[in-house]
Amino acid sequence: MITDTHTHLYSSQFNEDQKEMIQRAKDAGVSRFFIPAIDASHTKSMLKLEEDFPLDVYLMMGLHPTSVKENYLEELAHVKEWIDKKKFYALGEIGIDLFWDTTFLKQQQEAFRTQIKWAKEKKLPIVIHCRAAFEAIFEILEAEKGADLRGIFHCFTGTKEQALKAISYNMKLGIGGVATFKNGKINTFLKEIDLQHIVLETDAPYLAPVPYRGKRNESAFITNVIDTLVDIYGLSFEEISAITTQNSKDVFNI
Repeated sequence: MITDTHTHLYSSQFNEDQKEMIQRAKDAGVSRFFIPAIDASHTKSMLKLEEDFPLDVYLMMGLHPTSVKENYLEELAHVKEWIDKKKFYALGEIGIDLFWDTTFLKQQQEAFRTQIKWAKEKKLPIVIHCRAAFEAIFEILEAEKGADLRGIFHCFTGTKEQALKAISYNMKLGIGGVATFKNGKINTFLKEIDLQHIVLETDAPYLAPVPYRGKRNESAFITNVIDTLVDIYGLSFEEISAITTQNSKDVFNI
């Protein structure tokens, strides 16, 4: 069993071949797909995805940091409304993104803290989006750390030191296509991180692994990520799949 812990299967990039793309992933052995939220404009398509694939799809709910704008309080109210009336498997993806714009940093921080609080209340994990914001993220995790905080550092691209710090906050590292890049950097130290701290993801349709880099990503390509981890850890494809799937089950309480 292979688990894709982060894939945007409802993306408009899959409008023409969503069912075929998901079938390709299932044929490749991927049997669980965890679906991150972005903002209210995507909720309908997420729910439709769950309706169409009830045995395969596991939804998250949350406000993505790049969607934190002037109306962020309305967006947070939308998140709260949904987590109060329906089962979700995580608050995600949430966090801080300072790569493109720092205008709404304070609002991003507030939204992140608020959603962590809700995750704790619901006994749910968090799935963190972090781009150019490790210190800002760690500052909030330090204040919120405890036995009731767990989750995934989605698309981890930091240093070894940042990896160990993330793990210290009870976070798994989401490893995807970047691990296959020659300039991805994480492949230089990943062997020093125990596999018990790793979960697999694609972030499809983004960040396709080699040899598909630069093309549309899809969940079937997670097998290329596993092949890279086989080389890094010296374990079999089946062992990598089994261990990382168990790690995902631990995080999402499946």
